Amino acid sequence: MTDSTDGFVPPDLTIDPARLRADLEAVNRIGTLDGVPGINRVSFSAADMAGRRWLMRRLEDAGLTARMDAVGNVFGRWEVGVGPAVLAGSHLDTVPQGGPLDGTLGVCAALEAVRAMKDAGLTPARPVEVVATADEEGRFGGMLGSQAICGEVGPDWIARAVDDAGVGLADTLRGCGLDPDVSVARDPAGIAAFLELHVEQGPVLERGGAAVGVVDAVSGVFNWSVTLTGEANHSGTTPMDMRRDAFRGLAEFGAVIGDIVGGVGGPETRLTVGRMALGPNFPHSIAGTAAFSLIGRDVDEAVMRDLAAACRREIGRAGARHGLRVEIAEQGWLPPTRLDPAVTERLASLAAAAGAAATVMSSGAGHDAQTFARHVPAGLIFVPSVGGLSHAPGEWTDWPDVACGATLLARAIACYALSPADS
Repeated sequence: MTDSTDGFVPPDLTIDPARLRADLEAVNRIGTLDGVPGINRVSFSAADMAGRRWLMRRLEDAGLTARMDAVGNVFGRWEVGVGPAVLAGSHLDTVPQGGPLDGTLGVCAALEAVRAMKDAGLTPARPVEVVATADEEGRFGGMLGSQAICGEVGPDWIARAVDDAGVGLADTLRGCGLDPDVSVARDPAGIAAFLELHVEQGPVLERGGAAVGVVDAVSGVFNWSVTLTGEANHSGTTPMDMRRDAFRGLAEFGAVIGDIVGGVGGPETRLTVGRMALGPNFPHSIAGTAAFSLIGRDVDEAVMRDLAAACRREIGRAGARHGLRVEIAEQGWLPPTRLDPAVTERLASLAAAAGAAATVMSSGAGHDAQTFARHVPAGLIFVPSVGGLSHAPGEWTDWPDVACGATLLARAIACYALSPADS
């Protein structure tokens, strides 16, 4: 496609790093719990909703019109110019005991970009919106906020969605004063572009000594909850050859994960068992149940499908060998996405113009830009994660790198917002 900003050179916009840092520190006081490490703003928790209300106040302080839609997405709109809006942001929800920057940096940096444009006296040719999406971390099996905005999920999907504990999404939304029966889908024609800044959550940028990355592809993700059911029994009196041991079925599958990846995967394949629960979970009892999560990722959907088929086959074999009933609940399937080449090129050019050569790379983690990219031009900027660490209390990006990425985001927003709205 043709980039509507071709030939347009934005001003050398400068953010206020201290103001951005103050915002990050302020919002991360919400979800900091005594005796619990990290940031805890799990989607639709009291802390998550408090973070959204905090953001709305900050958006209003910046002169934006703030609103929360029926599924919890927060928008701050700068009502200027004409035509489709430039959207920028990320998410505020975290995993349990998460890090201070994952998602949160992208939201605060988008707000800072708007304030920097206002400070510089710039008047966009089209509206600009800061966005904080709901449940990006996938408590209910997808990326609810961005998928709902883009019309990929709606009330029917919400009515079926449950989390790992069996809690329904619809009831959760009602408990937060939201409305699961209302569609929040927006017309893609009303969105000129979506831009996101995020921590890398991996080691590539730090290892290469790069201050910033520009993403050209995002891995797809499938998310399963698997339950193996055998028979709980006495660990001392039950002969080994008469057991229906659910743990042994799980262990047998876990042992062949490397073989599955080696057989049908590629260099971008990831396969992870991240959560496990045994029942009755007692030292002197054979496990009658083993429930576990299984997450598969790749940038090639054909590889993802081969990976899923191989996993299903090997789980079935392990279950059959140990006399177990196998149940696989497919909670989510997000296809891999190629981001808009023109936006990617524009981001790399803006980085180069600022003296920060960008590494063009893929993302193994899912992001809101991935959803938007299936519908509108979208771009994703990465900043380095120290030690490649994320989804953990030690997640960190050095402040000079934060400022570099936030400045690039601000100039990209300006590039798209200041270019003629009819181009």
